[in-house]
Amino acid sequence: MAKLTNEQKIEIYRRKLKGESLRKLGREFKVNFHRLEYLVRLLKKHGYGILRQGKNNHYSKEFKESTINRVLLNNEAILSVALDVGLSSDGQLINWIKKYKENCYNVIEKKRGRKAKTMTKIKKTKKTLTKEDKIKELENKILYLEAENEYLKKLNALVQEEELAKNKKSE
Repeated sequence: MAKLTNEQKIEIYRRKLKGESLRKLGREFKVNFHRLEYLVRLLKKHGYGILRQGKNNHYSKEFKESTINRVLLNNEAILSVALDVGLSSDGQLINWIKKYKENCYNVIEKKRGRKAKTMTKIKKTKKTLTKEDKIKELENKILYLEAENEYLKKLNALVQEEELAKNKKSE
């Protein structure tokens, strides 16, 4: 589906007012019929000023919550609420409601801007270990590996016991 420019949206609206069908316009502009129907209804209700200029719109937490409540509490239709408040598509409201339900009925405000760097590279300083420290470190590593080896042996023995028990039951 192609993204429409504001000029194309205005052209579609004017041609619809002249009597052209939305299905024909949809084929011509390679856009879904329902998307065009929403666009025409939106422009009819709010005028050309509703078409966004440049950046995405940012909606406050309170605005989102009141819009969602109109749908969930007042049982208003998603399409009519989206048109009434002037959202660019009803899919936007559907996404808000989905996220609202996923977050235990809380509106989560998306952070704007660039994420802060949380992981900074830590420069490793080479420590000169003495022979005793190296030996101690290696002994600890050996102890760990021996314990891990014993654990794996016991785990293997348990698995074999279970397989033998299953084989005896099936016979």
